[in-house]
Amino acid sequence: MIEVSGASDIGCVRTSNEDSFGVFDGVYVVADGLGGHAAGEVASRMVVAAVEELSRRGAGDAAALVAAVQEANARVHRAAEENPAYEGMGSTATVLRIDEGTGMAYYAHVGDSRLYLLRSGILRQVSRDHSYVEELVAQGKISEDEAQHHPRKNLLMRAVGVDAQIAVDGDGFPLAAGDRFLLATDGLTNMVEDEELREILGGDIVDAAERMVRRAVAAGGRDNITAIALSYEPS
Repeated sequence: MIEVSGASDIGCVRTSNEDSFGVFDGVYVVADGLGGHAAGEVASRMVVAAVEELSRRGAGDAAALVAAVQEANARVHRAAEENPAYEGMGSTATVLRIDEGTGMAYYAHVGDSRLYLLRSGILRQVSRDHSYVEELVAQGKISEDEAQHHPRKNLLMRAVGVDAQIAVDGDGFPLAAGDRFLLATDGLTNMVEDEELREILGGDIVDAAERMVRRAVAAGGRDNITAIALSYEPS
């Protein structure tokens, strides 16, 4: 059995919400749009639309999720080439599929939105940020603490739609009873500490996403904020 909640908010600074999210039949996606005017919103909606089409066809494993994100990349890139108003637009994409039949979780990911897993009280980040700062951390040039306040923290090395071809992370792993997942844009993770996310995700899942978003708004809401929280129990 899966219980899920989702929420999104414009935040306290932005004039529009360029985040999009989707909750489909066992498939979940968050996307954070990039680009001026309405372009970011267009890009993130195109990501969600591609994932929705996948869910209607009957989603498969991680390779199918990766293919859906690559299809979204082609669409966003083509739209940006055809319409000057959309030049430079792009989006993050973090997609999760829970296959209750096989007891597996699959994901695909591009950008700095995140997928977390809470298991046995331990919260860990499943996805890896495709950002300049994350590359510096991986190279040992800065610490995780320094990364949190780095001036180029928001510079992405990979995003949907920016280039004609894109590398998409994807993988799968067995589910465990009581697993909880969080998909979130950086408007949440930059404003709320992991320990607080862990506490909220471990509580009542029905309004967990809304409580996380409210907490980010209360902390200053410097960006659009989106979260999907879900729990899994074997049927």
